[in-house]
Amino acid sequence: MDFKGKKGLVLGVANDRSIAAGIAKKLSELGAELAFNHLPDKGDAKKNERRIRKVADPLNTAFVHEMDVTDEASVDAFFAKVKSTWDEIDFVVHSIAFGNIDDIRKPTYQCSKAGFLQAMEISCYSLIQVSQRSVPLMSKGSSILTLSYYGGEKVVPGYNMMGICKSALEMTVRYIAYDLGPKDIRINAISAGPIKTLAASAVGDFGSMLKMYETQAPLLKNVTVDDVANSAAFLLSDHAKATTGEIMYVDSGYSIMGGPNRHSL
Repeated sequence: MDFKGKKGLVLGVANDRSIAAGIAKKLSELGAELAFNHLPDKGDAKKNERRIRKVADPLNTAFVHEMDVTDEASVDAFFAKVKSTWDEIDFVVHSIAFGNIDDIRKPTYQCSKAGFLQAMEISCYSLIQVSQRSVPLMSKGSSILTLSYYGGEKVVPGYNMMGICKSALEMTVRYIAYDLGPKDIRINAISAGPIKTLAASAVGDFGSMLKMYETQAPLLKNVTVDDVANSAAFLLSDHAKATTGEIMYVDSGYSIMGGPNRHSL
């Protein structure tokens, strides 16, 4: 896969160990030029910007700029920066999600209205919001990618409210794929198996989940950030030019299982 001459956004990097950071590193290795966002910083600390620059600075990065998807003016300012830097973009990686930890850890029926709406706005609507502003900058053959999780399809104890957000996100991918089809712009999602990241720390007994995948998935192993990054590069590349509206499972096959894996007994 060759991304030389291609330009794109990687949105929602949490830190240098996140899945989005792994995807950014892979795309940069393949020749892509990247731009990143960071959450607003209060005062002069620039803590959020420094965290993202730890990922971005060693890569082929055009710029790092503030963007908060709960603030329309902030989103507009970010995309104004994109337009002033590049004439067009070839891809977008959307890895933006958030849920208040107190609401996530409650039984789903007990989550607060405010927490639910905030999680849906950031974790789902932001894909629509980003697509609205990205598509006018995209030409035929461009691609959008977002990140989901199996908890949006089946109940994963501890994932709770976020499962609803991911379910909505996956359906959003399908409807946007239909809308963008005539423009020859694609959108897909990756549903990755559990990986030790900051986001995963909010999910119940994460150690037990890793052990379950290791013993119950057909490949009898957990996935890595590199596994997801390789699949992301494929979906964003011309090799996947006939693939859109898909949820690609990168989970060692766990999602196909309907009973215990006898190979692990």
